[in-house]
Amino acid sequence: MGILSVLVAAIAAYAFGSVWYMSLAKPWMAASGVTVGKDGRPMNAGDPKPYIVAFIMALLVAGMMRHIFTMAGIDSAGKGLITGLGLGLFVAAPWIVNNVMFSDRSKSLIWIDGGYAAGGCAVAGLVLGLF
Repeated sequence: MGILSVLVAAIAAYAFGSVWYMSLAKPWMAASGVTVGKDGRPMNAGDPKPYIVAFIMALLVAGMMRHIFTMAGIDSAGKGLITGLGLGLFVAAPWIVNNVMFSDRSKSLIWIDGGYAAGGCAVAGLVLGLF
């Protein structure tokens, strides 16, 4: 059941990220300096590597979250959602803030990428809490 819960949580977080970044594609591309082709899509849009790596990272996060939840006795959807949101807001997002501040990129990336970290962890936490 553990491996299945991690897999489903990773898929849910990845799906959340797909929706999040599709809805914020233009501001994210502008803020991050992604080179865009004549069709308005990123120049590397056909490269599968970023998508594969993103899913592997979602698996790593979901796996560690499951470990934390097990150790802390988090055993319900509500507790999972709140703990996941807390991990996203107070563990993952602050690192993103540091990266953006030192990279001299648009500060709107703090909200876009930090929002994904918080939302993705919340979704993963919700799913893990359901199992």
